[in-house]
Amino acid sequence: MSENKEIEKIIEDLQILEQQLQSILIEKQTLQAESNEVDNAISEVSKTSDEVYKILGGIMIRADKDSLLKELEEKRKITSIKVKALEKQEELVARKSDELRGEMQKSLSTNKHVAK
Repeated sequence: MSENKEIEKIIEDLQILEQQLQSILIEKQTLQAESNEVDNAISEVSKTSDEVYKILGGIMIRADKDSLLKELEEKRKITSIKVKALEKQEELVARKSDELRGEMQKSLSTNKHVAK
């Protein structure tokens, strides 16, 4: 493969990785917002001594406070696990992106020395 084709391939791969990274970051941000909502719901449900309600299929129904708290805690755990998985993915993609940048720099500097 010629040096120019190799550099073009690296640039193409970098663009794909950047898109993947952007997608991961958006998904992570969405999950973090969901996690904050769950934390706020847990806080509010814990404070109240009144009846509690939850939305289910577009309708609001009365819920048992302890069951609802348990459900929210489970949702918090699942969300946390998903965020951690996305963070690992983010690290892997960022590492691969850095490696490709290094390869591209090496190829570019090799091209400059050959051209002289």
